[in-house]
Amino acid sequence: MISWDQVYNKWNTYQHLDQSLKLELDLLRGDDSALEDAFYKDLTFGTGGMRGVLGPGTNRMNIYTVRKVVNGLASYLFKEKVNVKDRGVVIAYDSRYMSKEFAIEAAKVLGYYGIKVHVFSSIRPTPLLSFAVRYLGTTAGIMITASHNPPEYNGLKVYNEDGGQITLQEADEIIASIQQTKNELEVPFIKREEAEKKGVLNWIGNEIDHAYLERLRLISRMDSKTEQRNKDVEIVFTPLHGTAHDLVPKGLKQLHFSNLHVVEEQAKADPEFRTVSSPNPEEHQAFTMAIDLGKQVDADILLATDPDADRLGVAVKTGDGNYQVLTGNQLGSLLLDYILRHSDLNIYQNPRMVKTVVTTELGKAIANAYGVETMNTLTGFKYIGEKINRFDSTGETFLFGFEESYGYLVSGFVRDKDAIQASVMTVEMAYYWKEQGKTLLDALKELYETYGYYLEGLSSLTVKGKEGITEIEKIMDGFRQFSNRELAGWKIEKIENYLTGVCTFTNEERKETIPLPKENMMKFYLEDQAWICIRPSGTEAKIKYYYGVCGKSHADSSSKLTELKEAVEEMVDEIRAVRV
Repeated sequence: MISWDQVYNKWNTYQHLDQSLKLELDLLRGDDSALEDAFYKDLTFGTGGMRGVLGPGTNRMNIYTVRKVVNGLASYLFKEKVNVKDRGVVIAYDSRYMSKEFAIEAAKVLGYYGIKVHVFSSIRPTPLLSFAVRYLGTTAGIMITASHNPPEYNGLKVYNEDGGQITLQEADEIIASIQQTKNELEVPFIKREEAEKKGVLNWIGNEIDHAYLERLRLISRMDSKTEQRNKDVEIVFTPLHGTAHDLVPKGLKQLHFSNLHVVEEQAKADPEFRTVSSPNPEEHQAFTMAIDLGKQVDADILLATDPDADRLGVAVKTGDGNYQVLTGNQLGSLLLDYILRHSDLNIYQNPRMVKTVVTTELGKAIANAYGVETMNTLTGFKYIGEKINRFDSTGETFLFGFEESYGYLVSGFVRDKDAIQASVMTVEMAYYWKEQGKTLLDALKELYETYGYYLEGLSSLTVKGKEGITEIEKIMDGFRQFSNRELAGWKIEKIENYLTGVCTFTNEERKETIPLPKENMMKFYLEDQAWICIRPSGTEAKIKYYYGVCGKSHADSSSKLTELKEAVEEMVDEIRAVRV
């Protein structure tokens, strides 16, 4: 096995190393800890792509690691797909540092092999990339984005010919192809000018935007008379310096939602995300400027999309004039209820709602009430997209999909979470309830009173470097070896070990196979509809703990959730304290 310092020396002595990376490498000279972290391994290509800190090194996002991945992708496409050169690949990118540069580097590698590449001429949302794959009929899609990670990150996601994130099998085959490239510094490519001259690099303007907006208009549940009416709902929108600054306003305008107020300071693409500590709508600080504008214009609803516009956060005006940010579980449940109550379910063949195993069980309760079957997937919207693809051949109908981390999909013309679809449907839903004299908070309260006070929580532990990965593995091993029949005073009814694919019923002492792909995750089902799930992140050195309860009141659920969270965190501390 080659040591990190040998890999570093290979880079450091490479005569044609990119000048900016060479300068950064020079600054790291003498800092063995930083150099080791940059070179001790290849940046991980996971189940959907790779994501990492920008900079020189094999464990960093740079032109060489991007070229290596795309070279492997090209090899995979030629082995597994037909008419690859003519069908080509479509590439989009967000507002981050080096995003457009990485998109062009990817095109230069694909162009070397004669593969036609369609690249958007300016920043675009992730869901538009998913749509573009299907619209253009390409063999694959590449999205350059690090979603809502800090400014020093970037990433690359690969989409298959169905417009969804690549499947586990596809990921394994692409990884095997990537590993055939032994020297990332010597990946073949052609110059941009040559690619353009040969016609293998095609720049995309607004044509796909227009096609997407046509499909977006059709997701509305309003009748034609209501759709054409100017509607009395005040909206504030912030794209958080990302890619949704154009399509969300256009999507709302075509349904005659004209009272839109954009947070102009955050409508400008900015890789530093200067106005927020994190461009993540899951974090309430991201709404600070939207709330200020909301109070100025007396807005009914606030919308915030993350930089690549696949996640949506929503805040609703309260009775005292302030704003309450909805959780992903709450908004998803509201959207599901609105869609089902405005759908003629008799016309759908085998209607389905799809959610992840860590998403609220309130969604299942709502779907059951309408006679719609709920299907669970592993964590990650890629699995929801895979389900929709299967529905095309199984005679099932997709009605809605969501996950707790602010991801929603209303219509399957996109095969990944779509904050643009969700924004338009949320505003439409808010207008519907306003016409009934209610807010979304009133509607949410009715859901709780009807189905139960479902409440969920999330905590996490982030670690760094090589030692951090070992720490996460230790925590997961501790939960896998957990043998008690109670947790936090609740009896454990069953344990799902997704790594082995086995579900164990603790009281009946029987086992079942989990009908899902294997993954490093554990879920404990407790009495009284409580549960916890432990899962390492697939894109960063972080482990997440999910919790869910259903109490008799909001206060009861809050109390139970606090108990559960404290018990899990105490257990984690005990596992970490054990010396190996």
